[in-house]
Order: sequence, then C-alpha cells, then structure tokens
Amino acid sequence: MSATADHAEERTNPAVRLGFQPGQVVQELGYGEDTEQELRDGIEALTGQQLVDEDYDDLADAVVMWFREDDGDLTDALVDATTMIDPGAPVWLLTPKTGRDGYVEPSEIGEAAKTAGLAQTKSINAGKDWSGSRLVTPKTAGKK
Repeated sequence: MSATADHAEERTNPAVRLGFQPGQVVQELGYGEDTEQELRDGIEALTGQQLVDEDYDDLADAVVMWFREDDGDLTDALVDATTMIDPGAPVWLLTPKTGRDGYVEPSEIGEAAKTAGLAQTKSINAGKDWSGSRLVTPKTAGKK
C-alpha cells in the first residue's frame, strides 16, 4: 500500500491511528452512550473482530478503556485493565476532551498511569469528543 493510501485510510478510519492489526482481540471497558461509535466501528473493521467486553475470559491483544471523571478511581481501573492483556500490550485510555462532560486532567492521567506501572507513549485525537492516550507497561519493568 502506498503512503498516500495509508493516509487516506487514516482519514476514513480513525482506528488506524491506534495501530490495531487484523485478527487482534480488543477488549472494551467503560462503554457508554457517549462513546465514539465511529471509532468503535473502525476498530472492528480493522481487526475483523467484534470488540469484547469485561466478561471476556481470555487475554486480549489490547484494551480500549473509555473513562470519565466520575467513573471512579483511574489508577484502579488501569490496574484492572492490565490484568486482561499480556505485558507490553497497549491500553488505550480514552477520555473526554477539554470542556466536555467528564474531562480528566492530563496530570491525573499521568499520575494514575505511573502508579499503575504504565508509561504513556502516544496521544491522539480519538474523535469529536474524545482524546486517546496509549499506555503500556515499560520495557524496563524489571529494573530495581
């Protein structure tokens, strides 16, 4: 595929920016009526798999977690999300953009991620109302 075709796909499918691959199992946490349906559809189109929910009882290749300010403790939610994936697999934390209901301060995301043992590697525009932060377990996790 050419670079131009890659950019065209990125514009038509917002999930391309999240780096998902065909065949991957993506677990979705925190789904609500306010979630970005276009992004959800794009993930399913890209992976060829339906998103699985919190009842999925096997390891997923990635987690997409929708989180709003009033959804509880972010650190606890991130720790729970990492139990659903292998070390190194991404947790995409999706939070409402600035000025939207449920907005989460970037400093809170950074602190919660660090406490949960995750590193933020990338931020994206995940749709009209949502921002995304790619969180992973650091490759230096064995360091003391």
